Amino acid sequence: MNPDFLAAYRDKRCSAEVAAAMIPAGAKVALGIGAAQPPALLEALAARARAGQIEDVQLYYMLSTAVAARSVLDLALNDRLRPVSLFHSGVERALDKARRAGGQGPVDFIPAHFSQVPRVLVEDVAVDTLVTTVSPMDESGHFSFGTNPDYALPVARSGARVILEVNRHMPRVRGPGQVHVSRVAAIVEHDSPLTELPGVPLTPTDEAIGRRIAELVDDGACLQMGIGALPDAVCAALKNHRHLGIHTEMMTSGLAALVRAGVVDNSRKQIQPGIAVFAFALGDQPLYAFLADNPACEGHAVDFVNDPAVISRNDRVISVNATLEIDLYGACNSEFVRGRQFSATGGQVDFVRGAYASKGGRSIIACHATAVNGTVSRIVPQLSGPVTTSRADTHLVVTEFGTADLKGKTVRQRAQALIGLADPRFRDGLERSAWEAGLL
Repeated sequence: MNPDFLAAYRDKRCSAEVAAAMIPAGAKVALGIGAAQPPALLEALAARARAGQIEDVQLYYMLSTAVAARSVLDLALNDRLRPVSLFHSGVERALDKARRAGGQGPVDFIPAHFSQVPRVLVEDVAVDTLVTTVSPMDESGHFSFGTNPDYALPVARSGARVILEVNRHMPRVRGPGQVHVSRVAAIVEHDSPLTELPGVPLTPTDEAIGRRIAELVDDGACLQMGIGALPDAVCAALKNHRHLGIHTEMMTSGLAALVRAGVVDNSRKQIQPGIAVFAFALGDQPLYAFLADNPACEGHAVDFVNDPAVISRNDRVISVNATLEIDLYGACNSEFVRGRQFSATGGQVDFVRGAYASKGGRSIIACHATAVNGTVSRIVPQLSGPVTTSRADTHLVVTEFGTADLKGKTVRQRAQALIGLADPRFRDGLERSAWEAGLL
């Protein structure tokens, strides 16, 4: 290894406490997503806040985990370390509940398409610090962002203060998602298992929807899968397909299993053929092992991966994302439940638009027909929250009761088709609502 790189590494190596002390009051800090949230650094920053040594720090992040929940997102520290979420997880939902109980408002939230998050953080927010987990340095002096190049790579390139937690469990991933030691302000060594996203047992309804969607996927198609049981069910139903490709914001355990099974070989892709491309990965330990120095996988920044113009350069892109409710015009609310932020827009619209712009591409929105143990219809007269995917963007909608192609359909035809996807117990009421709204 180059002795200059080793010397720079040793000069910048320090304790988590020393590294956290480099973050000043008033800092705007970008945290790694999911598996990249660094436990030692975040606990050291939380300890400074508990000791009254820092205040007015704003934390910008997506998809937090227990690592952040038990440290910097502790409710007792919210007045000194202010969370600003761009994608809620169960951590923020629990924090919102606790804040309401104490008479406080919800966690601050920034709506943004995932493809735009790097620009939002760098230009609009102007974050000044990046704190994230990386793999050990290689012989060229580079650290790999591993599972999470997403917005970490653009922020690191912006001139922000870069503070890294080096963890031997973080896989070194091929592709441009790297940062050189010369760009780093501090290096903390801390080995701990990466956060895992356990698989959820699939229900018969999940499996039925997964089979319906798999029937819409031709051999040679290029896949994007969102997060949750329904995309996992689709992966499980694709085991007899061949020559599939991957260009996805999130690399999942289900997608990795398709590569290992030979279902995905990326041979029919128009850009980056032979390579599965992703912006971040979150799943089980076999997924992380699969990514480690795998020449068939590359991690890229999300403003590349999720750019609809880039997505559309591959033919036959199949985008599969879940939603929470769909109105009779075809608009989708995929992020709001009972008047509260539940998740976020994420990359849903990026891939809805990119897939439809792809030659032969299909954008699929999937959901169970009902929620709350069958007592609530997900096909509704009017959305109860903000529009995530607009009615003009929605293409194919799939529930356990069927598939509807909304492109080229009038509002009357859309209402009829969507009522047909609802649970039969709710169809009469939806039809009455459609008549009252002048749709029928």
